Amino acid sequence: MLHALYFTKNTSGSWSVRYANRYVQSKTLRLERARQKPCFLPAIEGDSAAIIAAYIFNYMRFGKVNKDISNTNVFEHAGRVFAVAENHLPQEICTGNLDTGDTWDIGGEWNRPLTAHPKVAPGSGELVIFGTDAKKPFLVIGVVSADGTRLKHRVDLKLDRCTLCHDIGVTLKLIQFEKESYARIGVMPRYGDADSIIWFNVEPFCMFHLINCFEEGDEIVVQGLRSPDSLIPGPRLAHNEYDSKISEPAEDNKSMKQGTSNEFSFRLYQWRLNLKTKSVSGEYLTGTEDSLELPMINNMYTGLQHSYAYAQVVDSLTSSSGNCEKVNPKYRGFAKFFLKKRNNTEIAGSSLIKMHYHWLGKDQFCSGAAFVPRVGGSHEDDGWIISFVHNEKTNTSQVHIIDAQRFEDAPVAKITLPRRVPYGFHGTFIHR
Repeated sequence: MLHALYFTKNTSGSWSVRYANRYVQSKTLRLERARQKPCFLPAIEGDSAAIIAAYIFNYMRFGKVNKDISNTNVFEHAGRVFAVAENHLPQEICTGNLDTGDTWDIGGEWNRPLTAHPKVAPGSGELVIFGTDAKKPFLVIGVVSADGTRLKHRVDLKLDRCTLCHDIGVTLKLIQFEKESYARIGVMPRYGDADSIIWFNVEPFCMFHLINCFEEGDEIVVQGLRSPDSLIPGPRLAHNEYDSKISEPAEDNKSMKQGTSNEFSFRLYQWRLNLKTKSVSGEYLTGTEDSLELPMINNMYTGLQHSYAYAQVVDSLTSSSGNCEKVNPKYRGFAKFFLKKRNNTEIAGSSLIKMHYHWLGKDQFCSGAAFVPRVGGSHEDDGWIISFVHNEKTNTSQVHIIDAQRFEDAPVAKITLPRRVPYGFHGTFIHR
């Protein structure tokens, strides 16, 4: 389901706010509604044999191995808005009433799943996309024209196995992506082919989201939220073991430390990939005290050097309590990273960069945050963080608006919503 908040300014300068929600009317949702019951067997996580069996039964019954969920992200390109999850093609959405339009296959030129995180290339306005699949070709990258009407470039990376890729980075000239399990990062010219990729071997890691990538001399700087281990448990990892790694006892055994498990803590990491020497270096920029996810920047700096980034801060205690069969991260606030301001510290596990925090109140958790730049703003951080916030004690949902330049202050506005907004993934801001 999509949740939208509309801000409208009239001719007298007064603002009005309107809230709406609506399900994305995918073909599989319409199929299940016609039958008045869930029909697809879950085929994303669990025991390998069970997943294969679910694939087979779903395909035999419906001609598809999984449900089209469109629940991960909303993005805009060439004035059109799409809801997407990377198991299917994007669904076009009418922003005025949230009606669902057709799937977007780029004029019939794209016939595979599409990433939830396509990137608009700086300068050209082209949209860089990719799609992963369980069958060959495992990973295909594409470049869509700035007007969204045609696929200008398509390349099969010729990988020898399927791997989960969730995000991609772009710079002025290049494409960057990380390739899990082989622990390599690939850099490719935007119109290159599989043979043009420069591979950089790195230590094994898990990363769902990049923050940004940009060129600096002979180097590509890659920033993202990195964990040494996967957040998605495999069938061989016991649930109680997995749950205990997320929150571990403090030294006095009376409390739980927040975000201290190295296995599952996502921290800001930066690689430097030297295209001339083919060397790579990297370091954590944030400390072990926080686990961070769902990062965001001022999108006008995508693929360019930037000074600030933001992320949601995991509440490890609340996230790991209750049902240990699933990990449901809850976020108790936000962090702002001052990427060009280094701390003078030699303490192991401490943050190397300056950080500010914005904490929510007790029993309050956020989701779907986005950075909104001020129109005519003169600084990169001149804008607001806007996020859905839910109070679990009062069962009230709000939207909080935080001044990014006065990050630690109270929100400049809190808007109470008429409906409960469930926790979700990514949010976006669309200016009309």
